Amino acid sequence: MDFDFSPLLDSWQYLLGGLGITLLLSAMTAAGALVLGTLLGLGRVYGPAWLRIPIVFYIDTQRAIPVLVILVWFYFAVPILTGISFHPFWAAFMALTLHIAAYVAEIVRAGIESIRPGQLRAALALGMSRFQVVRKVVMPQALVRMLPAFGSILSITIKDTAIATVIAVPELMKRAETIAGQSYRPIEVFTVTMVIYFVILFPGTRLIDALYRRVAHLGRS
Repeated sequence: MDFDFSPLLDSWQYLLGGLGITLLLSAMTAAGALVLGTLLGLGRVYGPAWLRIPIVFYIDTQRAIPVLVILVWFYFAVPILTGISFHPFWAAFMALTLHIAAYVAEIVRAGIESIRPGQLRAALALGMSRFQVVRKVVMPQALVRMLPAFGSILSITIKDTAIATVIAVPELMKRAETIAGQSYRPIEVFTVTMVIYFVILFPGTRLIDALYRRVAHLGRS
């Protein structure tokens, strides 16, 4: 079987543009999910009982529904229900952020609850406020413990952007499909696409693991 990579060489700028959209969507989604997920995690641990019920329901709902279903529902159903239409990029951003934030919230909750209660009682006994205990005692240790899980969330976010191709977001996977359809060279096109994802994700995963090994002692108590 002969391999022909010339369609990729002819369309490298087009494919590179898709990679840029993938990285932009990934960065925005990761940032949004981290902020929203952290607030949800803090609300679940420290919030009043009336607030925890809807937070738990939201987290469990998002984790129970496939991200593809949420993405398609958000793009097609929300405009029908509200009359507000979203550009495919923004629909993908909001749907992925809402979905991934649920997993971030669980990571935050687990990280906070891994800190020994004795440290909290000791800090309160020293006269620190509850806010100071969370900010100066709990979160610095919890963030270190959450670092490997956050690395996984970043990898999942980048990979999940490929799902946005179903609503025509012109990211890397969508443009790879276009090139493959026009050139009739799916093996070459999708092999290169797979390598691109690997080149992006593998070094990032290794860097986060290396960083965690350097700071892991800060999370021990």
